[in-house]
Amino acid sequence: VQLQASGGGLVQAGGSLRLSCAASGDSIRFYAKAWFRQAPGKEREFVGAIHRNSGSTLYADSVKGRFAISGDNAKNTIYLQINSLKPEDTAVYYCATDRTKIYSSLTHANYAYWGQGTLVTVSS
Repeated sequence: VQLQASGGGLVQAGGSLRLSCAASGDSIRFYAKAWFRQAPGKEREFVGAIHRNSGSTLYADSVKGRFAISGDNAKNTIYLQINSLKPEDTAVYYCATDRTKIYSSLTHANYAYWGQGTLVTVSS
């Protein structure tokens, strides 16, 4: 599976963006899907994920209520809608997917496939 992330950019605080992650090589319909981010000088952190079977979503506390992850099976694409952006949301955002992950491990970064990252910069 190859993942191609896009949609990042420069946005003012309070603004919104929608990140996309197009998959190729296999259908990711029944894969776990996730977004992580890495801010300058910090470790990569979990943002949100969708369970591969139930479709249940899980979010980091720091983005809950502002970010929404979704998948479009027809387009084989993962989305991350990010609203009410804050300067501390500035980071490179990475999409990830995995065919075997269970719910309890969705926040762990050991996904099999990763996109190349897309930069989101939030100005104050």
